[in-house]
Amino acid sequence: MSACAWLRELDGDLRLTIYVQPSAKKTEVCGVYRDALKIKLAAPPVDGKANETLRRFLAETFAVPMRNIMLERGQNARQKTILIHAPAQRPDWARPDSSA
Repeated sequence: MSACAWLRELDGDLRLTIYVQPSAKKTEVCGVYRDALKIKLAAPPVDGKANETLRRFLAETFAVPMRNIMLERGQNARQKTILIHAPAQRPDWARPDSSA
C-alpha cells in the first residue's frame, strides 16, 4: 500500500484522487493539493475536453490504452477519482540511475 493519500493500489490496479486545473498552458503534474494529485490540463472544461485530455495524459504516463483509464467520480468536478487498470509503468517508482 502506498503512503500517498491520493494513490491506492488494488490488486494490480491503481485508484488516484486527482484535482484538475483546466485551461492551463500545458498538461502536467504540478504537485499535491490537499489529498489529491494536482494536474494542470491544456484543455477547457467544455464538452468533456478536460476529462479526455486527463485520460489521454494518464494513459501515456502509465503506458496503458485509454480503455484502461476509467473516470469513477467527478465527471463535472475538479476533484476526480480515476481507476487505472494494470499500469505498465509507474512514474512514482524509483528509476535506476542511468548516469553510471
